Amino acid sequence: MTVWSDLVGQEPVVATLQAAVASAGGDGRSMTHAWLFTGPPGSGRSNAARAFAAGLQCELGGCGECHSCTTARAGSHPDITLISTDGLSIGVKDIRQYVRSSALRPALGRWQILIIEDADRLTDEAANALLKAIEEPSRQTVWMLCAPAVDDVSVTIRSRARSVLLRTPSTEAITGLLVTRDGVEPELAHAVAAASQGHIGRARGLARDAGARERRRAILSIPVSLHDLGDCLRAAHQVNEEATARAKDYCDPADERELDDLRTTWGVEERGRRPPGYAGALSTLQKDQDRRRKRMARDSIDGVLLDLLSFCRDVLTVQCATGVDLVNADVADDVNELARVWTPESTIHTIDAIVECRAALTANAAPLLALERMMMGLRR
Repeated sequence: MTVWSDLVGQEPVVATLQAAVASAGGDGRSMTHAWLFTGPPGSGRSNAARAFAAGLQCELGGCGECHSCTTARAGSHPDITLISTDGLSIGVKDIRQYVRSSALRPALGRWQILIIEDADRLTDEAANALLKAIEEPSRQTVWMLCAPAVDDVSVTIRSRARSVLLRTPSTEAITGLLVTRDGVEPELAHAVAAASQGHIGRARGLARDAGARERRRAILSIPVSLHDLGDCLRAAHQVNEEATARAKDYCDPADERELDDLRTTWGVEERGRRPPGYAGALSTLQKDQDRRRKRMARDSIDGVLLDLLSFCRDVLTVQCATGVDLVNADVADDVNELARVWTPESTIHTIDAIVECRAALTANAAPLLALERMMMGLRR
């Protein structure tokens, strides 16, 4: 199995990247040194960048079996750096560090490759710091940026990068992947592939975790359970509390590990004196941890909103008699019930309420207040 095998439904992208690998050579003269991978969530932007990086390091163009390929896929190749963030943004301090390392010659491979998974989260200062490295790259340096859309990256950066657009994988393509690679039963594979709306990672998560499937069904039952103001407030509170709890479950152990590492680095004992500079380092760490916790909670809420959008889309599909398959076929009874109760106009208003909630969260609104307003918009 080659490094390209996991890029489901992306045949044109694979062909483009394989051609680039074949023509790159080892001297860097014919290589594009900045690439921008864009596509909807779950389309495989990061996977495509990693496969491309492995292909560039492999002497056979991405065989999937050699040392370069296996270490690249495992994330341990010394000349492939993955830049990601658990916080809300990637700051200039971090980018300057990577810009300096990008000038180094490869240790083992043919290229020094840096992959920025969330290029849309670069601050303006970070983007400016990155720009110079992209404008004047070392001969054997390749930058790969990943973002949902071209417009999410600054004009100056995207004008200097070669764009690679990934499409949303089809339900059939994801179903085939789950059946052949993961051993999922065909019926379940098709159901979760449809529910994932083209997000391969989410489809796999739903296929493997019965609890995740139950949580999704509970989310999809929200619209039919909203009868009065109390129902709306309770539903908003529950969504917010569950998102906060999931963020806490992940972040608490990570926070403790990072704090222990910081203490070890600075030689700090539990009751001992703190060396100069430790307080500032601790404050920076705590701010980063708070941003990570906030991002994870909001990402969790956004997942709920996307599920509700898919449900309302199904309702509108039934109302308009489009004949298009339902995304949430497992709750078809609830979809049909609301298709009878709501008018197409009220369904559109409901969709608008969810979209407005997502926009409010992006603008840093208080999650609970935004959810309460949205839930009241769902009640008809």
